[in-house]
Amino acid sequence: MSKTDEALGYEQARDELIEVVRRLEAGGTTLEESLALWERGEELAKVCRTWLEGARKRLDAALAEEEVEEGAEGSE
Repeated sequence: MSKTDEALGYEQARDELIEVVRRLEAGGTTLEESLALWERGEELAKVCRTWLEGARKRLDAALAEEEVEEGAEGSE
C-alpha cells in the first residue's frame, strides 16, 4: 500500500473501489487494463479493511471502558 493509499479516507477508497468493480463488470477492457484495475481494487480493499479494523478496535475499546465504568459504579 502506497503513502497515497494510506492517506485515503474510507469513503474515498470505497467509492473508488465501487468504480473499479463497475469498470471490471462492464468489460471492454484489455487484459492489461483489467489486471491493473484488479490490482487497484485489491489495494483499495486493503485500505477499506484497515479503516474498518481501526474502527472496530476503537469501538471495542469504548465498550470495554464502558463496562469498567459500570463495574466501578456497581461496586460502590
